[in-house]
Amino acid sequence: MDWQLNQRASQLVDGLASLADELRILRHDVPDGGTVYDFGVKAEGGLAAGLKLAEVCTAGLARISLVPGELAGIGWPQLQVTSDHPVAACLFSQYAGWQVSVEKYFAMGSGPMRAASGRETVFQKLGYRETPTATIGVLEGRKLPTAAVFNMLAEKTGVPAAQTTLLIAPTASASGNVQVVARVVETALHKLFELGFDITRIVSAWGTAPLSPVAKDDLTGIGRTNDAILYGGRVTLWVRGDDESLAEIGPHVPANGSASYGRPFLEIFEAAGRDFYKIDPHLFSPAEIVFQNLDTGRVHVFGKVAPEILKQSFGW
Repeated sequence: MDWQLNQRASQLVDGLASLADELRILRHDVPDGGTVYDFGVKAEGGLAAGLKLAEVCTAGLARISLVPGELAGIGWPQLQVTSDHPVAACLFSQYAGWQVSVEKYFAMGSGPMRAASGRETVFQKLGYRETPTATIGVLEGRKLPTAAVFNMLAEKTGVPAAQTTLLIAPTASASGNVQVVARVVETALHKLFELGFDITRIVSAWGTAPLSPVAKDDLTGIGRTNDAILYGGRVTLWVRGDDESLAEIGPHVPANGSASYGRPFLEIFEAAGRDFYKIDPHLFSPAEIVFQNLDTGRVHVFGKVAPEILKQSFGW
């Protein structure tokens, strides 16, 4: 199916200029480049901006909201993500699979612009690619993108820099904090994909994760947002097919299926020399996952949340 992810996201972005004051964001037109919407670099941003950023990141194919919840017995806001098209929303759009590196600039890239490049394994294995007239991307970074960034993206996507729009927020910002924690479902799907599960069996998805406190710096923010999912994320997937494969793969899906599980992410990151590639990739998954089989009516539950680790990570 042609999801037209960039077109869907473009429709969401079209209204941002009129909402700039309400969302506390800023627009910049980059000479010889494209358009940037600042959600937290120089702009203040906020909760509503973070929800909008996450919505654009999923090309509008997921409903993302803040809902009541609790953590270790006290009231605590939860990010809730719901989608009836989770593979398109989360893997083809939301997954931060593009390391945007140009000269001295670096940011993690996500959003539907990735589908216009189509170089990642997930697009090649699942046979999806877009040829849009305009692209939308989301950056997790501390510096506003330059013309060189836009020109590099244009080369990779085949879409002119002037028709490229980027939304950016640092991890340690109110908007960026929301946007990253809203990846709770995406981490479950990506883990299943990496384990070799046929993700086309997944029909619908729901997930929650506690909204981590905004950190004082991006490194601490990376730790807290990861911990929110690893130790507090809960995901339910509605699937089709047999139960035997779910029972077999289930124990390997939650974060506690990794030998690295059990410490705040920042400690794990430091022990790995701040090199993500030295961390067990099986760690990156929600704390708890539930499969509901639409064909058999069976329910399979794996993993558990770890509020004590969250308290330590969140500075409580």
